[in-house]
Amino acid sequence: MAVLVGKKAPQFSAQAVINGGEFASDFTLEQFKGDKYVILFFYPKDFTFVCPTELHAFQAKLAEFEERGVAVVAVSTDTEQSHWGWLQMEKAAGGIKGITYPIVADTNKTISKNYDVLAGDYFYDENGELQADGELIAYRGLFLIDKEGIVRHQIVNDLPLGRNVDEAIRMVDALKFNEEHGEACPANWNSEKEGLQATHEGIADYLSKN
Repeated sequence: MAVLVGKKAPQFSAQAVINGGEFASDFTLEQFKGDKYVILFFYPKDFTFVCPTELHAFQAKLAEFEERGVAVVAVSTDTEQSHWGWLQMEKAAGGIKGITYPIVADTNKTISKNYDVLAGDYFYDENGELQADGELIAYRGLFLIDKEGIVRHQIVNDLPLGRNVDEAIRMVDALKFNEEHGEACPANWNSEKEGLQATHEGIADYLSKN
């Protein structure tokens, strides 16, 4: 698994569904550079079971992301038509109607591959025939990208393991705190706690109080 933290986020241009049902071509992350942070998260499949719980959880917290200057963007290897169809299905029926943030169609799987969250891969067998090892779908990867397009946090869950959206918000707060105050964020830090100076004196002072 590649570690992208500290590196430029892989760029892409792809089809997407935005605003709950509008098709957008050539959707990119470049539109946010210099203006917004990005939470880019991957999920395995449309019309499944854990995935809608995550998509709705991000929607429920969307205002909290937006007030922090964060764009939320979802990606799966389904087509944009599949995304659109799922968006027409009511939440009570397992659909994602009401989701308004962009959902990118990684139909050729290059985005998932470049972020190294693609489960399975292609290979040639002893007869020279192309085969696939496992399903070519995305793990539950999440990437926090700063305003300069640099990945500052990443986490990748296996397919059955849903993510904690509040943790994504906490990491946004930690990044913003570090940028604004120049202090590090210790274990279990949240926005109501103080940071620490990354010095011997700073850690001694912090530990003496906590």
